[in-house]
Amino acid sequence: MQLDRALDTYLRHVTIERGLSEHTIAAYRRDLGGYLDWLHASGVTDTGEITPAVVGDFIAERSGGDPAPAATSLARLQSSVRGWHRFLAREGVEADDPSGRLRPPKAPRRLPKALTIDQVERLLNAPSAEEPLGIRDRALLELLYATGARVSEAVGLDVDDLAHGDVLRLRGKGSKERIVPVGSYARSAVDAYLTRVRPQLAASGRASARLFLGARGAPLSRQSAWLVIRAAAERAQITAEVSPHTLRHSFATHLLQGGADVRVVQELLGHASVATTQIYTHVSVDTLRDVYATSHPRAR
Repeated sequence: MQLDRALDTYLRHVTIERGLSEHTIAAYRRDLGGYLDWLHASGVTDTGEITPAVVGDFIAERSGGDPAPAATSLARLQSSVRGWHRFLAREGVEADDPSGRLRPPKAPRRLPKALTIDQVERLLNAPSAEEPLGIRDRALLELLYATGARVSEAVGLDVDDLAHGDVLRLRGKGSKERIVPVGSYARSAVDAYLTRVRPQLAASGRASARLFLGARGAPLSRQSAWLVIRAAAERAQITAEVSPHTLRHSFATHLLQGGADVRVVQELLGHASVATTQIYTHVSVDTLRDVYATSHPRAR
C-alpha cells in the first residue's frame, strides 16, 4: 500500500475505533510523519518495501542524533512505528510486521514530583478572589487537586458532568469514563465560578457546554490551563517546578500518605494497571524514611 494512504488509514483507525485523544493522535501524526519522510528520502514508497533492516536503520539513525534524543522520546517513536506496522499486519495489508524485533530503550525510572500540602494550599489560594478570571482559575485548580484529573480531562468537562452532586464524571484516555468524588472546597469554588463568572463569560462568546471558558467565551484550552497553573505557581512563590501534571501527582501522593489503598488511588486516577499507580508508593516510602531518620533516636 502507498505510504501516505497507509498512514491515513491507521490514523482514522486510532481516531474513530480506538477513540484516542487529540493530543495522542497529534503525537502519532508527528512521529509517523517523520518516519514517512525518512522512508521517502530513502527511496521507499510502498509499505511492502519496508523490511526489518529498513526499520532498524531508521531507529539507529534517530538514536545516533546529536544531541541524542531522550530515552522517553525514542521509546515513544518506536511505539508509534510498531503500532503502525502491527496494524498493517493485523489488517492483512502486509504479510509480516517488520518492526517486530524492535526493543524500546529502557527509560530511567523517575519518581513523580509532588508539592507539599502547604505548597498546594498556597497554589490554590494564589488566584484573586476579586477578579472574575481569578475565581475561574481557583475553581480549575481546586478541581484538579480534588479529583486528580488530567488537565485535558478538566478542560474537556461539560457543565452537565457536575450534575451528580458530590461526584464528577471524567473522560480519560481512550474515552473511558470514571466517577470521582469532589470535595467540599472544590465544589464551593466551582459553584462560585458557575454562579458569578461563567454566565458573563458565556455571554461574550458562542454557546458552549464546556465548564471552563476563556475570557472571550470559548472553551478553555489545555495551553491556557497550563498558563493558569504557571501563573498561580509564580504568584505563590513556589520555586519547585510545577507542570500540568503536578496537582495530579500531588493528589495521588497525599492520598497514599493519608492511608488510602493503592487500588483505590488507581481507580481514582483512571490507570489501567495498578503497576502505573504503584510508582507513587515509592514517594510515600521516601517520606516515611525521612520521618524515621529525623525522629528515631537510633536511626543514624
